[in-house]
Amino acid sequence: MRLYLASTSPARLSVLRAAGIEPLCFAPEVDEEAEVAAREAEHGRALDAPELTEYLGRLKAEDVVRRHGPAGTGEIDGLVLGGDSAFLLGGEILGKPHVPEVALARAKRHRGETGVLHSGHWLVDCSGGEVRGAAGAIDTATVTLSADLDDAELEAYVATGEPLQLAGGFAIDGLAGAFIERIEGTPSCVIGLSLPALRRLVRELGHDYTALWNR
Repeated sequence: MRLYLASTSPARLSVLRAAGIEPLCFAPEVDEEAEVAAREAEHGRALDAPELTEYLGRLKAEDVVRRHGPAGTGEIDGLVLGGDSAFLLGGEILGKPHVPEVALARAKRHRGETGVLHSGHWLVDCSGGEVRGAAGAIDTATVTLSADLDDAELEAYVATGEPLQLAGGFAIDGLAGAFIERIEGTPSCVIGLSLPALRRLVRELGHDYTALWNR
C-alpha cells in the first residue's frame, strides 16, 4: 500500500521515513486564510486549534486527491495523508514567526512555560482507482522549554534561522532539542505528524498499517 503525503514539509517527511515509510509527496494548493475565513463565517465562530488543524489537513488531502486522484491525473493509488499543526501558548495560537524579532519574542515568552501542540490529520483512501472513504484524527502534546535558558542562547538560536518557518518557533528534532525540558504526549506529534494517529486512521479505513512499510 502506497502512502501519498499532501505536504512539502521536510519534518513530516522525515517522521515517515524514520518509521519505514517512503511516501510520494504532492504540494497542496490551498488558500488557507480564505478557506478558514469561509469556514468560520459558516459556523458563526472562530475555529479552535484542534478543529483548525484537522480542517486544514482535510483541505490539503482533498485538494491532492482532486488533482491527482481518480478524477484527476490518476497518479494516485493508495492512501493520501494531509496534516496541519498549531502551537498554543497561553491559549493563543502561534503560527510560524517568519521574522527574527517575532521568533525571539516568542522564545522568551515560552521560556520556562508549557505550550500545547495540536496535530490534525486527514486520510483519504484512494486505493483501487476510486475514492473509498476518509477519516480524520487529532493528536495533542505539551512542550515545556527550560527555565534557565538565557537571552544569548535564544538569540543564537534565532540567528540560525531555524525557527522562522516552524509553528511555535522550535523543533524537537533540530537545534532547539537541547532547550526542551519535557514533552508529554506522542513525540512525533510535536514534529508535526502523529504516527499513532496515522496507524489508527489506516486501520479505521480497513488497511494494515504495516503494509505502508516500504523502506
